[in-house]
Amino acid sequence: MTGWRPAYIYTLALVAMGAGWGLTQPLTKIAVSTGHQHFGLIFWQLVIGAAIAGTLTVLRGRGLPLGRSNLIVYVVIAILGTVVPNSASFQAIAHLPVGVHTIVLSLIPVMAFPMAIALGMERFHARRFIGLLLGLAGVLLLILPESSLPDPAMFIWILVSLIGPLCYAMEGNYVARWGTADMDPFQVLFGASLVGALMALPLAIGTGQYISPFRVWAGPEWAFVASSAIHLAVYSTYVWLVGRTGAVFAAQVSYLVTGFGVLWAMLLLGERYSPFIWAALVFVLAGVWLVQPRTRDRLAEAEPIGDIAARSGDTGEQKT
Repeated sequence: MTGWRPAYIYTLALVAMGAGWGLTQPLTKIAVSTGHQHFGLIFWQLVIGAAIAGTLTVLRGRGLPLGRSNLIVYVVIAILGTVVPNSASFQAIAHLPVGVHTIVLSLIPVMAFPMAIALGMERFHARRFIGLLLGLAGVLLLILPESSLPDPAMFIWILVSLIGPLCYAMEGNYVARWGTADMDPFQVLFGASLVGALMALPLAIGTGQYISPFRVWAGPEWAFVASSAIHLAVYSTYVWLVGRTGAVFAAQVSYLVTGFGVLWAMLLLGERYSPFIWAALVFVLAGVWLVQPRTRDRLAEAEPIGDIAARSGDTGEQKT
């Protein structure tokens, strides 16, 4: 292969990943449009994830480690990577425009940076601090102007939406600080999905949110399955790309996920945004660009191992 061909392929893979992960946001909006609730959706999302990750783990000749340190990783990743953030996200996206929710999700590295400083994994950088301020300015543009959101009452759901990136930032810093007990990404995904499903099932049944698969399937159900399948396919590509190009290059997918998420919402759901929301998008993406580690920086905002529709940061370790 000549030199330009690998770069061409990697760039195409990056764009495809951004388009795929961006598409999962409007698909999720469709999935919750008929009243499917978060715990029921999370349970089946984890079941699908466990089935696919488990198959890949077996095909690769790997087992599922069950030592104490492994189980701790599964529990932490299940809680911070799926159960809590997806509970918040599924509820928020039912009330917010997809584009707004996607912008909020892109704040992961902005939130991860101060956590990394507190954990002693990062030192203060003026450039990255400015990025933090720009991210905050983007959030303020979403919630303060009365004409920003279609309905000012959506303000509360912006706060709920912020729970997702907060958890993912905590998850990413956990992985960067304590690692994944020498497991590869698919082992972590397999174990965390199993543990998360065991957590979500009683919650779904106890709250009356369990979704029986033995029903007439319509658009929302198929949209949910498509979203879960796309996520796993893109995640597999992400792991491959990190191995070929490094975490810094692969992390650029965060900008594409945000852009494609907004674009897909406009094309599929007919969403339109106020000038304040477009300004917030610019501020947030600028903030993420400044906060993202450069090649020589220590990669503290390791990409989270949980669900990743628009998750930013880097994965020196991996993600779920």
